[in-house]
Amino acid sequence: MISYRATLDVPEHTLAFVCRVLAAHRTRVDRRPWQRAATVYVQAVMVLRWFRNGTDVAALARDARVSMATAYRYLHEGIDVIAARAPDLHDVLAHGIESGWEHVSLDGTLIASSRCRERSDTGHDVWYSGKHRRHGGNVQVLTDPTGYPVWVSDVEPGSVHDITAAHRHGVLGALYAAAAGGMPTLADKGYTGAGIGVHTPVKGHHLDADTRCRNTILSALRAPAERANALLKTRWKALQRINLCPWKIGSIIAAALVLLHLQAPAR
Repeated sequence: MISYRATLDVPEHTLAFVCRVLAAHRTRVDRRPWQRAATVYVQAVMVLRWFRNGTDVAALARDARVSMATAYRYLHEGIDVIAARAPDLHDVLAHGIESGWEHVSLDGTLIASSRCRERSDTGHDVWYSGKHRRHGGNVQVLTDPTGYPVWVSDVEPGSVHDITAAHRHGVLGALYAAAAGGMPTLADKGYTGAGIGVHTPVKGHHLDADTRCRNTILSALRAPAERANALLKTRWKALQRINLCPWKIGSIIAAALVLLHLQAPAR
């Protein structure tokens, strides 16, 4: 067995934040926090290694000198504690209106998962996305005008369409209110028929010149939103393929958003 030192590509203030929220959580829920198998610092490093590099849980357990069961428990606990700090949709939209954002953009993304085998009543695999041709969870991502992610929804199985997922999580109702306040939403054709205030390109061939021009303008305005998913998935490699329960994906991406915001300049 060869030992070596490594550097984790995460700012120290991010580690300090994770340590702080984990310590507060332990104080709140533990009767005997001193009997933990690992310190807050060790647990925080485990969680950040998993997010940043997608490190295998067996390696995390070995390096932290804890059992596999403890490593999984600490990882799930860390994800939940960080995800609890994720921004609220209504607060984000209120901040956008107050800050004078011209619009927000809504897009769905598939977070790939390797542990998805659930059949619907009709017999099809609910976690399989025909659009992406792989298993995973559908998550809705809201961005500011620059394409920076500001909010993420809970997860839906990969077979769920974007507009259905947005309905289920109350996203569209909040966007209608924001549009009434002067901040519309731009989205792709998957949200056609979403309602007033949610602007999508017109489908079809042989469109008239005005409609084609409108589609081009919408596509250009929402193009920066494509960087949101790339920011999350490239910064936090764990999002590229989730090996935990797929229903955990919502908490995982919410925690990833919190960690991403910690490393961004004040917006």
